[in-house]
Amino acid sequence: MKPFPLNEPEKIDPLRDDMFGHGHGFDREKPPDLDKMWKDFNNRINRLFRWKKKKGNDPQKPDDEDDDPYNDKVNGTKGLKMALCILFGIAAAFWLATGFFVVQEGQTGIVMTFGRFSHFAAPGFNWRKPWPIQSHEVVNVSQVRTVEVGYRTTLKNKRLEEALMLTNDENIVDIQFAVQYKLKNASDWVFNNRDQEDMVRQVAETAIREVVGGKKMDFVLYEGRDQIASEAQKLMQQIFDQYHAGVLVTSVTMQGVQPPEEVQAAFDDAVKAGQDRERLKNEGQAYANEVVPRAKGAAARLKEEAEGYRQRVIANAEGDTSRFKQIVREYQKAPAVTRDRMYLETMQEIFSNTTKLMVDSKKGNQLLYLPLDKLISQSGNASSSLGNSASGASTETSSGSDSDHDSSRVREDRSRGGR
Repeated sequence: MKPFPLNEPEKIDPLRDDMFGHGHGFDREKPPDLDKMWKDFNNRINRLFRWKKKKGNDPQKPDDEDDDPYNDKVNGTKGLKMALCILFGIAAAFWLATGFFVVQEGQTGIVMTFGRFSHFAAPGFNWRKPWPIQSHEVVNVSQVRTVEVGYRTTLKNKRLEEALMLTNDENIVDIQFAVQYKLKNASDWVFNNRDQEDMVRQVAETAIREVVGGKKMDFVLYEGRDQIASEAQKLMQQIFDQYHAGVLVTSVTMQGVQPPEEVQAAFDDAVKAGQDRERLKNEGQAYANEVVPRAKGAAARLKEEAEGYRQRVIANAEGDTSRFKQIVREYQKAPAVTRDRMYLETMQEIFSNTTKLMVDSKKGNQLLYLPLDKLISQSGNASSSLGNSASGASTETSSGSDSDHDSSRVREDRSRGGR
């Protein structure tokens, strides 16, 4: 094997070049020449930006001037300065370009100078001074935001530390509600609040606790939900305005109001008992509404009947009195005639309402005749039942004539006996 000549640099492997590719190699025992490396680097920069003229372009300039180390150093310095200027210009342009930003419709841009509010940016293409001089933040002021209190996403995912509240009658209710709000001042929203969503949730919880604390449990559970939501919304807005939070509350929605789960069964029983009580009360009221008018009507009818009876009795009494007075006057004029007439009228009235038997007392015959009036009435009923109305009418006529005949005979007998 042929030994490697260490003391002959020109016999070193020509394939081993230095870092600039000149191909003359370097000695392993000596460090690289930094001046030579810097000179080669400047030459490359000069050739890149064409600051150094090619040889032969200037006939008056000697050829060996290009090999002057001082000229190479001056040209290298100029090339480096130019490169640095170009790089600085590119960096400055890029830095200035970072100040452009776009604000969408319905949004507001907040420009800050060294972290302090400077001005608002309108929707569109805007420019500010680059960081760290100025910065910006885009806030959506048209979006309706929602914060949930007492639950998250669904009612099953409850937050008992937020939902359990104390009422005025010292009962506990479980309330879940949602608050919808918008931004009315973007700068207040950004600068006056550290954690905006948590701040809104805390204010909403504070307001609803204050409102519920002044109400009864039954009012909160049933008829008072809308009123509680309205009062809580007003109180929230007052708190936000007082702290300059830049929030506008649009609505408060009660998602669920119920007693705690531990007493839910007992509360359901109490509610059922209350419903039964109300049902019975309604049934009793309905019965009263049905009976009372009927009783009032009956009472009014009885009063009218009594009044009619009173008027009738008074009229009859007055008529009887007037008739008696007339009879007295007639009796004073003709006592015998008046007495007979009164007797006959009385007997006629008596015989017309009693059963009569015909007896022949002169011949001594003890045979009793049948009661003609009853026979006549029975025959009249039978004929009417058979549909013979004409026969019934004639029977009544004959009966009337018989009775008149009987009464006339009684009168004659009476007159004879009196004589």
